[in-house]
Amino acid sequence: MSEYKDITIESEENGGKVVFAEDVIATIATLAASEVDGVYGMSGSAFEGLGEKLGKKNYTKGIKVEVGQIECAVDMSIIVRYGFRIQEVCKNVQTAVSNAIETMTGLKVVQVNIAVNSIVFAKTAPAEQPKPETRVK
Repeated sequence: MSEYKDITIESEENGGKVVFAEDVIATIATLAASEVDGVYGMSGSAFEGLGEKLGKKNYTKGIKVEVGQIECAVDMSIIVRYGFRIQEVCKNVQTAVSNAIETMTGLKVVQVNIAVNSIVFAKTAPAEQPKPETRVK
């Protein structure tokens, strides 16, 4: 995300306020989505991937968050593992992300939009090669 934006939630009960950065919401969404079966990872732009190549872990890759005073919307790009029903994976991601954000921040999630950017095939293990016989003479 190119711009840094704070989200302030007024709390009348305690007379204070809570401030969330957009990256916090995006990180919660990333971690919730990564726990869903069938999700291989997030898919971001080449620019976002550059930081990871330099050794910096980017938890907000492929996620855009729009946050208001009491609501938020999430747009995310994911990579799905081959063999899983894509619609089911997406539905599970939407539920997991929405529940995680609402539970951890108190914000109401109005949308979780998902773009499936690719599918990853499982790598097969090389077949075991028979070991040559060794005879003791």
